[in-house]
Amino acid sequence: MGRDREVRPDGLEERVVKIRRCAAVVKGGRRFSFNALVVVGDRNGRVSWGYGKANEVPPAVEKATKDAHETLRRQPRMQLKDQTIPHRIIGRFGGSRVVMVPAGPGTGVKAGPGVRDVLEACGIHNILTKTHGSTNPLNLVKATIQGLMLLRTREAVAQLRGVTL
Repeated sequence: MGRDREVRPDGLEERVVKIRRCAAVVKGGRRFSFNALVVVGDRNGRVSWGYGKANEVPPAVEKATKDAHETLRRQPRMQLKDQTIPHRIIGRFGGSRVVMVPAGPGTGVKAGPGVRDVLEACGIHNILTKTHGSTNPLNLVKATIQGLMLLRTREAVAQLRGVTL
């Protein structure tokens, strides 16, 4: 696989979403540093993101990957049925809005770059998405994960309401 996607021996998939270059003007010219945004998932409902900064690209990616692995343990596991989400949901973060709609088998992942990386790392194969507002990759990734954390199954909603299906 390419540099932007890597599967580790423990089954976790790492995806580099975005690498940005930042310049600081100093007396001798410009000093560059790099920021990396990485998404890590097990393709079975667990997903997390990490952000790292360094003076070179490989250390920035390593820091972002380490950050993602640390937060992965705390994420709740989502139950995916038919490789899609159970209901329509809107994820919000900052100026970004991500609308996610369940889709039938064979549809595929209809999503932009940052959103697609999160959904595929999570293990979702059939979904329709639309982004509104800011297209900042970091905000899109956070909005997508926030939306996925809001998902509930029919059984969970019935139990919360105290009714039987």
